[in-house]
Amino acid sequence: MWIRSTMVYRTSFVLTTIGGVVVTGLDFVGIALMFSHVDVLAGHSLAEVAFLYGLSIVSFGIADLVLGSMDRLGRRVRDGTLDTLLVRPVPVLAQVAADRFALRRVGRLLQGLLVLGWAVASLDIVWTVPKLLLMPVTVVSGAAIFCAVFVGGAAFQFVAQDASEVQNAFTYGGQTMLQYPPVVFAQELVRGVTFVLPLAFVNWVPASYVLGRPYPLDLPQWVAFMAPPVAAVCCALAGLAWRAGLRSYRSTGS
Repeated sequence: MWIRSTMVYRTSFVLTTIGGVVVTGLDFVGIALMFSHVDVLAGHSLAEVAFLYGLSIVSFGIADLVLGSMDRLGRRVRDGTLDTLLVRPVPVLAQVAADRFALRRVGRLLQGLLVLGWAVASLDIVWTVPKLLLMPVTVVSGAAIFCAVFVGGAAFQFVAQDASEVQNAFTYGGQTMLQYPPVVFAQELVRGVTFVLPLAFVNWVPASYVLGRPYPLDLPQWVAFMAPPVAAVCCALAGLAWRAGLRSYRSTGS
């Protein structure tokens, strides 16, 4: 329904999508301007940072397109309109995800694909079969990890009721952090996003294998292929948190 309503005004949709590409592209313009003053950032060239940037943006863009509406859940919990979703014969998670579905978010995804394509063309990567297979697996697994973060943040809103900004700190904030090499950040933070909230498997760890770079925290080489099981565990935990939050819902009491 939301897609049909969007496509009624196709010119508006196209202009909004182009605007999204331009606005999100300003992030990479800022990185490019930084490299106009330095040749490398923590030993990484502009193309290598663009590779990290592209992977994180594409994975996040897929998750944001599918589950970007989850931050509206807190509002529904506060005003009791979540009740209308509970009586429908459709999973509540699917309904919340589809609520005011914004197709214009595809602009972020397109911008990430453009940067990733430029990075791959600019880098002198010796492509092997494992590296070629790892690229799509990394994107899908990274999107699943971000989806798990979206769902986990939404589950927290059942308790906090007004925690959309807390959720955004881990989704949008995590995506922004992943745009830069891990060596830029403190070791404690890198450990946290590797072993606690494993955002490092979105791009840092698999990109280290593709680029031939040292692994974060000196992890073994085989860890680069662990993104799918890590994503599966994250989704399972997010699902448990969602069901627990949904069971705890008691409406507004009015």
